[in-house]
Amino acid sequence: MADSELSQSTVVFGLRMWVLVGIGVGAAFVLLLVLISVLCLLAFRRRRRQRPTNPVQQFPITAAPKNSANVKAPKDIQEVPAAAAAAAAAPAKTPLAQVLQLPTPPVSQQIVTGKEHHITYQEEQQQHPSHRSDGPSSHGSGRESRGGRGGAADHAPPAVPEVSHLGWGHWYTLKELETATGMFADENVIGEGGYGIVYHGVLEDGTHVAVKNLLNNRGQAEKEFKVEVEAIGRVRHKNLVRLLGYCAEGNQRMLVYEYVDNGNLEQWLHGDVGPVSPLTWENRMKIILGTAKGLMYLHEGLEPKVVHRDVKSSNILLDKNWNAKLSDFGLAKLLGSERSYVTTRVMGTFGYVAPEYAGTGMLNETSDIYSFGILIMEIISGRVPVDYNRPPGEVNLVDWLKMMVSSRNSDGVVDPKIPQKPTSRSVKKALLVALRCVDPDARKRPKIGHVIHMLEVDDFPYREDRRGSRAPGHARLPENPAGGSGEPDTHSSGNNGSTQPEPFRWRNPEA
Repeated sequence: MADSELSQSTVVFGLRMWVLVGIGVGAAFVLLLVLISVLCLLAFRRRRRQRPTNPVQQFPITAAPKNSANVKAPKDIQEVPAAAAAAAAAPAKTPLAQVLQLPTPPVSQQIVTGKEHHITYQEEQQQHPSHRSDGPSSHGSGRESRGGRGGAADHAPPAVPEVSHLGWGHWYTLKELETATGMFADENVIGEGGYGIVYHGVLEDGTHVAVKNLLNNRGQAEKEFKVEVEAIGRVRHKNLVRLLGYCAEGNQRMLVYEYVDNGNLEQWLHGDVGPVSPLTWENRMKIILGTAKGLMYLHEGLEPKVVHRDVKSSNILLDKNWNAKLSDFGLAKLLGSERSYVTTRVMGTFGYVAPEYAGTGMLNETSDIYSFGILIMEIISGRVPVDYNRPPGEVNLVDWLKMMVSSRNSDGVVDPKIPQKPTSRSVKKALLVALRCVDPDARKRPKIGHVIHMLEVDDFPYREDRRGSRAPGHARLPENPAGGSGEPDTHSSGNNGSTQPEPFRWRNPEA
């Protein structure tokens, strides 16, 4: 076609021929692209219809089996069967055996809780092939951490608490605990520490619980979660706070405890209670004895024994009748009968840590005995273990109390807020028990069972006075716990060259 023909005008709006040719080619190209897009869309939809839509394959979480009766739990884990309908309706949750998985070879530890009850914890479980462990995440702000996160698991529908495959407690969903605590509202906070925030909650059935939301600082939530489950998962004692269940959804790690409705001992000793404390001398002795019985169960009633490692006033919860319950097992260590100590990183609260543990990292139950002795002194005097607001000679509670005892002023250590002063005899008995517990030589500290015996015997420490005592200055626990030496150790080290005040020796006023 000649150039003259392309340049001629046409009847179509007077456009030239070359313009019409260009428009036609462009329209054809556009139609071709549209046709290709439609074909691709149809092929994509066809492939989607052919692909299975199983949510278990889309999200790497482990769903509850449809027929739980055909699932066999590992030999060392007792399985409590749940109803098939409840198992099918429950949201997908991470099995606790996988949450507690350790990278070490499988080693089983058995806890004996009585003549007929044996608890076995396996250090490592086989991981389900469809399960993927979500690594620890930073906790973020307090408000952010209280929201629902964790991927698809966070949007799971609510369900009735499911019986754990470990044979104790319940699996609580994140939705249930959010509802119970009012979305983890600030007004429901009843405690806060370095490892988590504790909320008061009410479950759907009206049960009051304490929900501990563990902070994921450098994976500490995972560690404390594992420690508390191993230490007190199945332990039942009236002087130990009961662990009811847990929540392990996504990155969330929460522990659900029984709710103790009268606060903790620290609040009643050092809080604003007015000029007269509601803690009478009888109530204080009841708290001391109850705490000792809880420790005795951990030290002498279980195998392996449990070393609490953080005995202090804020970890002693109280009910309306002033019954003590030992709580917070996040730092606890298991100690088998074949070992006399474990070497670990020094953890605990300043003022309560035993000196030999602080210096060497060697831990056993005598470290708990030392902390318990500090606790007795704190309950008797109403003073904190270390108070820099006091005069130089009274900063350290142990040193001040030994000085008061050496100057024969045992009644001067009693909390002035006690409504009715106790008898001198009962004060001396409590002080002697406390001083023996904080003996600088860990080998001379009494067993917790001996401590309970000394607290319960009416004529202690005067029985030994009638039998005749040893030379002053050597307060040592005898083989028979009923017979005490009658004199506490008044110096902190045997090789201290400084002059020590003359040790005070208990005297029987009736003699």
